Amino acid sequence: MTKKIISFGASNSSTSINRELAHYASNQLKNAEFELLDLNDFEMPIYSSDRENESGIPDLAHKFKALILDADGILISFAEHNSAYSAAFKNIYDWVSRIESDVWGNKPMFLMATSPGGYGGKSVLAMATARYRRANKKPIFNFSLPSFNENFSEEIGIKDEALKDVFFEMLNQFEKALIE
Repeated sequence: MTKKIISFGASNSSTSINRELAHYASNQLKNAEFELLDLNDFEMPIYSSDRENESGIPDLAHKFKALILDADGILISFAEHNSAYSAAFKNIYDWVSRIESDVWGNKPMFLMATSPGGYGGKSVLAMATARYRRANKKPIFNFSLPSFNENFSEEIGIKDEALKDVFFEMLNQFEKALIE
């Protein structure tokens, strides 16, 4: 049975390496179709309670939430900005959380991060994993790819064999969670 996955790089950069990693990971899934979202398609005013009280929750937040609810699983690769989420992602998350506190619809999740540096976005990945595990009863798997430019190529994917093994172990566990 084919499962539907929503995937995205949690960045609004047109050259996002995290979007590239999310696309790669999505293409490795078996028995799944995926929709790769572009956060630029969900650009909204900066969240504030005043704005929400004046104008309500933007339609784009409802559209994002509907896509999540329609999916069987969520795959995100986080960009790390100053050891935290990108502002573009955090704003979407803030708006969608006003619709329902369970932003991700209690779906299995595969969370990743990468960066040009050797730490591979581990700070934001740890933050997201800890936060979403508190709210999600379904399994959450994660993977960090350090030194993106050295460890990844468009033609090959993940070049380092040890990192590739870890990646596929986490991806396989995510796929199993989709059918449980």
